[in-house]
Amino acid sequence: MTGAAAGPWVIELADVGTVACEAMLRDYYVEVSDRWHRLRHGRDSTPEEIETGLPRMRSDDLAPPTGAFVVARSAVDASVLAGCVGLRRLRDDEGRRVAELRRLYVRPENRGAGLGSALLLCAEEIARVWGVSALRLDTRLDLVEARALYRRHGYVEVPAFTDGPYAEVWYAKVLRADDIR
Repeated sequence: MTGAAAGPWVIELADVGTVACEAMLRDYYVEVSDRWHRLRHGRDSTPEEIETGLPRMRSDDLAPPTGAFVVARSAVDASVLAGCVGLRRLRDDEGRRVAELRRLYVRPENRGAGLGSALLLCAEEIARVWGVSALRLDTRLDLVEARALYRRHGYVEVPAFTDGPYAEVWYAKVLRADDIR
């Protein structure tokens, strides 16, 4: 763990469209894309693959009224972003309000200090304030660290609820048991 990883950090709502947030989302995309290509092709993503894929990673709905975007920002230097998580408001197949967790990411130099857990817990609290019954997400099998984080926080595998090309496993966590029929 580096000195930067120790914080202190401020976790707060942010505008997903700012230059700093877009840079963070680009770092996220490059990392997950590189991991995908290493596993399947034995190489990192090409610049063309990044530039083609990045615009397809929609994030504009991680802002009011359809969502929220949260960042972990250095308490010493507000320009330093260490991690992020997005939430998207949805309705499930039965019409219940749910939220979808998107783009949970901690920069490599800030990992190992609990920042991923802190961002996840903050996202859960926002979802509770929204009054959703469950928080759900899809991810890839090769993102083992993320999957372990979700399981540690009570997320369980559920049947597929999306059909995206990179969705390989789906998780959910009930937030309001009284809303579940």
